This record gives sequence, C-alpha cells and structure tokens, in this order.
Amino acid sequence: MTWLARRIAVSFGLAWVVVTVVFLSLHAIPGDPAELLLTSDNGILPDPAAVADLRRSLGLDRPLHEQYLSFLSGLLRLDLGHSLLDGYSVSKEILLRLPRTLELIFASAAIAAVVGMSGGMLAAVRKGGRFDRVTGTLVSITQATPVFVLGTLMVLVFAQKLGWMPAGGFVPFSQDPWQHLVLLAMPALATSARLTVDVFRMTRASALEVLSRDYVRTARAKGVPPRRILTRHVGRASLIPIITLLGMDMGALLGGTVLVEHIFNWPGISAPLMHSIAARDYPMVAGIVLTISLLFLLINLLTDLAYHSIDPRVRAA
Repeated sequence: MTWLARRIAVSFGLAWVVVTVVFLSLHAIPGDPAELLLTSDNGILPDPAAVADLRRSLGLDRPLHEQYLSFLSGLLRLDLGHSLLDGYSVSKEILLRLPRTLELIFASAAIAAVVGMSGGMLAAVRKGGRFDRVTGTLVSITQATPVFVLGTLMVLVFAQKLGWMPAGGFVPFSQDPWQHLVLLAMPALATSARLTVDVFRMTRASALEVLSRDYVRTARAKGVPPRRILTRHVGRASLIPIITLLGMDMGALLGGTVLVEHIFNWPGISAPLMHSIAARDYPMVAGIVLTISLLFLLINLLTDLAYHSIDPRVRAA
C-alpha cells in the first residue's frame, strides 16, 4: 500500500507539472490570438481598439498568474473553456473525438500484442529456421519504413489497386458494426506496425533467454509437452517485459496517430489539434495536449500496477 500511495502521489505531481508546462508553453508562443482572429483573409491588420476589446473579453489581458489560477480552477471542474475560433466547448470536442483515437490505439495495441508475441515466440522456438529468417527480414523492413509511407502504401495497394478495402473514412459502430471495423482495419494495422516490431523482438529475446534456463531444460528432460513449457514457463516469464513495453508504447501512440488519422481520414483528436495550433486557439490546444499528457501518465500508472501484480520481485521490494 505504501508503494501504491507513493506511485499515485508521484503521478499527481507529474500531472501538475504537465499542466503548468502546457500553460506556460502556450503563452510563450509568439503571436496574439485576438489579433489573429480579427485579421482578415487578405492579411489586413485589425483595428487596435477591436483587438484590445477582444483580448479583454477573452481574459487575455489579465495577469498571467490570474489566467493560470483560472485555468486550474476550470480544469478541476473538467471545464477546459471554449474555442477562440467558434466558441465550441473544448471538453465536448474532446469527449466526441477522443474515444475514436483511443479505439484506434487499443486496436493497434491488441494487434501488436497478438501478432508480435505469437510471432516472437515461434521465432524463438525455431531459431535459425526459415520462419525466423523471414520474419527477421520483415521486421527490419517494417522498422525502417515511416508510418506515413506505410499508410500511403496500404491505401495505394489495398484500396486503389486491389480494391479490397476502402481508402478511409468513418462510420459509427452503432450504425454499421461491420463497416466500422473494416474502416478501422487499415489505420490500426498502420499504427501497430512499429509496436508489433518492438513486441516481436522483445518476445523473441525474452523467450530465447528463458528457453536456455535450467528449469526449462529439466522440464524437457521430464517429458513435459512443449506447448505446456511455452505457455506455463516461457510465456509467463516473457509477459513481464512485454507489459512494460506495451504500456510505454501505448502512451507514445497517443501522440503518434496524427499522420495515420490524416491519411485514413479517421476523425480522431489529431485534426482539431493541428488546426488549433495553426490558429493559436489556446484553449483547444491546451485541452487536447493536456488530455494526451494526462492519459499518458494514467497508462504508465496502470502499467506499473500490472507489473507490480505480476512480478513477485516488485511486490517484495
């Protein structure tokens, strides 16, 4: 319990640091949001009096510490303010789009876990064989291919050339479950590619290390079936580093889906983030960046808890 309380306290401290850094970073960006909002498309600068009035109405003329306290107060109420561009609630926009991004991330993690762990285990058992050599080559090629190149190639081959899959889009699951999963397939595969490579390599290395241990050789000598050795001994021992890897990489995927969502026109959280950054929409940028950062901390905390429950050495520490 002491370990758990200490870990949660550290997570809350890091969350406060993230909130503060995001707030200060956004206000350090050059440019006046009020002036940007009032500037016409042809580049004509607005009237300074109008800019001053808009800054006052948006609260941008207040001292920085007052804006910070107001920002913290709204955050505690789960009120992230309103967009400077259209006045839409930032919280509602995030609640609408975040589940789509999370669905993409969890689908990618599930693909990486199943394909990477099963492939890595099989490659370790057949070390030096044809499967091990072929998968090793595919892993090297995948790791060297950027996600935007992989996503573009998938659209070109599977959508345009072969016509097996739609190029992109989104249909709610409640409206058409099958079409929803079809549209999710390619972006999830593209997002999971790098994570699958990492899980494959980690599983193969862990399995090879476990297979060389004395208790595994003893189990083989006693005639224990190979499948039981893999599931009971090798799989359990290999699971611990894989959980840590999946937890860390899932957090990283939260900030790495921007290109994938753009390529496949998946309506996640990335599109409003990029648009808000370009428009200096402070509330929207702050809300989305904070959401991603806090989810990253939450995933790391859950990973530590899972690691703590699986590995008895951590519980004894």
